[in-house]
Amino acid sequence: MIEKTVTLENISLIDFLGVENKTIDTLAAAFPKSRIISRGNQIHIKGSTSEIVQIDDILASLIDHYHKYGKVTEENVQNYISHEQEIMLPENQPSADDIIVYGTKGNPIKPKTVNQQKLVDTVKENDLVFALGPAGTGKTYISVALAVRALKNKQVKKIIITRPAVEAGENLGFLPGDLKEKIDPYLRPIYDALNDMIPFEKLRYYMEREIIEIAPLAYMRGRTLNNAFILLDEAQNTTPMQMKMFLTRMGPDSKMIVTGDASQIDLPSKQSSGLKEAIRILRDVRGIGIMELNEKDVVRHRLVRDIIEAYHREANDIR
Repeated sequence: MIEKTVTLENISLIDFLGVENKTIDTLAAAFPKSRIISRGNQIHIKGSTSEIVQIDDILASLIDHYHKYGKVTEENVQNYISHEQEIMLPENQPSADDIIVYGTKGNPIKPKTVNQQKLVDTVKENDLVFALGPAGTGKTYISVALAVRALKNKQVKKIIITRPAVEAGENLGFLPGDLKEKIDPYLRPIYDALNDMIPFEKLRYYMEREIIEIAPLAYMRGRTLNNAFILLDEAQNTTPMQMKMFLTRMGPDSKMIVTGDASQIDLPSKQSSGLKEAIRILRDVRGIGIMELNEKDVVRHRLVRDIIEAYHREANDIR
């Protein structure tokens, strides 16, 4: 059990908390395993990490609602609770199958949102899956976890993780080393995920023997990838030719996940995205799954979700 305190600043307590703290009573009823108490302009929460995250998100939404409309009603509280519980999985599911792998510290790594669980199910049902969504939705992290589980369960003999060598506003040409050394810093999120799931010495053993291979997309050309779990990250930055080349590397007894965010394309303005083209061409092909995550699946800081929503609103206004 952990504790968190939320301070209500520049807020009329009667307009926010309601008569006899009705807001808090409604919130507490939705999370009976947690303790929620209002004292003055502070709300004290005690409970599990997952429930505190959800309660904090709901309170943040209610505070935003108050500053916009000047009042919070019981109906508002119920709506925000329903919205949060709709996108978040319950902490204790009836089946242990939701745990993908255990991390190096013994922590269970599992889906945290409904759409993340749908991604896991989609990968189970299809050999090729496109996982689409903005930053922070866990698409890459979940994909790496699924690859590690497949390797540990001897369902595949190796993991291959790759991404296109496209700069995000930076110039790779000025970095020292060969192409792999230049792109390794851009693969840091992949290394971080692997370090969370595989002990350091074992990970080094796997990588030295190329049981786990992390390489630029250019290194995939001409290969046939058999009995492997293959992950293409940042796929929005592939050209149509690169995407076709990558997809046709898939050999027998292999699984492939392609992750990308169509709103973060770093290709030259006149160059079309191989990810967008592949989705259009392959959408109805049997055995290929397409799973779209959105800002509701962001599991980073709450502000990341708000930032993505704000950018979406701005893009729609421009149109």
